[in-house]
Amino acid sequence: MTTADRFRSAVDSRDLAALGELFTEDVRLNSPVKFAPFEGKAMVLALFGVLLRTFEDFRYVGRLDGTAEAGAPETAATPTEAAESAEDPASVLVFRATVNGKQIHGIDLLHLDADERIKGITVMVRPQSAVQALGEAVLAGLVADGLVPTS
Repeated sequence: MTTADRFRSAVDSRDLAALGELFTEDVRLNSPVKFAPFEGKAMVLALFGVLLRTFEDFRYVGRLDGTAEAGAPETAATPTEAAESAEDPASVLVFRATVNGKQIHGIDLLHLDADERIKGITVMVRPQSAVQALGEAVLAGLVADGLVPTS
């Protein structure tokens, strides 16, 4: 079973422990609702706890495998560094869900290390109204879990 298969299975079964086994300690999640990434296994797992409560009718509807640059442009020190970033194995999982009545279409881009563990996740969501609804719901969940301050 591939890492993408195991990730999908863990999300489908809402198994945070299984997700944790797939992540590197320094995993980074680039979110569509926050410029700076969520960093570290503990924070990314906490975020997944919120996401799994927030999404309604979540389902994966497709998958693509290949390679992708591991670093997000905002994490590179210089434009040259961003352009020279090596490509690593990657999988794209296409999903659909509902958040507060808004239909969401999105992807989870999984960046893998040499040991097939997830070192990065980039999430992209459309349409804009769904991004806004998702951002509001996730922020409320993060505040409720004490992961971010209330103001």
